[in-house]
This record gives sequence, structure tokens and C-alpha cells, in this order.
Amino acid sequence: MGQRIGLFGGTFDPPHLGHLAAALAARDALELDRILLVVANEPWQKLDKRALTAAHHRLAMTELLVKDVDGIEASDMEIVRGGLTYTIDTVIQFQDAGHEVVLVLGADAAGGLNSWERAEELCRLVQVAVVDRPGHRLPELDTWSIHKISAESLDVSSSQLRSLMSEGTSTAGNIPSAVKSYIDIHQLKWPRH
Repeated sequence: MGQRIGLFGGTFDPPHLGHLAAALAARDALELDRILLVVANEPWQKLDKRALTAAHHRLAMTELLVKDVDGIEASDMEIVRGGLTYTIDTVIQFQDAGHEVVLVLGADAAGGLNSWERAEELCRLVQVAVVDRPGHRLPELDTWSIHKISAESLDVSSSQLRSLMSEGTSTAGNIPSAVKSYIDIHQLKWPRH
């Protein structure tokens, strides 16, 4: 019997409590069986923009973020598949296994949906849960099946956190202590911008 699965993809570099809040809000609002935080292997839209932390580190941090959270899991399927990461391939893999797929993303990412690989096909295959994000309005996406999700979203992004950590500024309240410990133990560093 297939499940109703939320796919929340991203680089998660680093994962933070805003990601978790969005996943929880979508899980609860749409009564999803589970949400997978799918860690991108090589996200094609970000490859030339900045150096990414190695995928195994991003996965390990994401696993720590969702540890002991019912119905939310980290997924390595795009890392295992290898190569460039396209959401359409991940969606088809789950649908071929008999699952219904709901894409979960923040309002900031929703604005780029029409630029995604094979967007027209993706639009026909999935519903999209767009989670509120402070400072971002939901764009017009007339052809997509959209569920607007209200969340107690933190006004935080991975890019802000990378910047804070590169400056040695505290990220308390935005990153769980287990994730911060992992960053410290493995001496993960992000360049100053």
C-alpha cells in the first residue's frame, strides 16, 4: 500500500530549525504519512554559485536535525543515485513505488518552480505544499496544484547561518546543538562572503 509522502529537497548546508518547522507544518496540515528531507547530491542550480559541503556531511547533519522526530526522516536517495540532482527523477522513483508525492518547499523556493528541470512534467505529477517564509510572498503559480501552509517559521536561512559561522557569530536558536557539535567536530567551514 502506497503512502502519501512529502518530499522536501534541498542542499541542507547546514540544516536548521526553519527546515524542521516547515516540515512539521506540512506534515500536520496535509496529514502526510511521512516527510523526507532529501539531501541533494549535486544540485544543478547551485553548482556554479558556491562550494558545497560534502554530501555525506550534509546528510549526517540532516539526520541529526530530524533524529527522534516522528514522521520526518532524512533521505540519501539522491546521493546514492549520484550525479546531478533533479527533483523530477526523485518524484518518479517514489511514484513508481506506488506512493503519492507532495513537494514541500518554502515560499522563497516556490518562485523558481517553473525553472526546474522538466517543470511541465513535474507540474502534472505532484501537488506542492508551499510553507510561509518571513519576507517572501507566494508567487503566481497558476498551473501548479498549490497548498499554502502556515507555519511558525523562523526567519533563518542556510546562507545566513553560513555567513554567521564564517564570522564566528553564534547560531544558537537556529541550529540544534547536535548539528552544531557535528560542525565543530568535523571542522566544517564556510568562506566569508
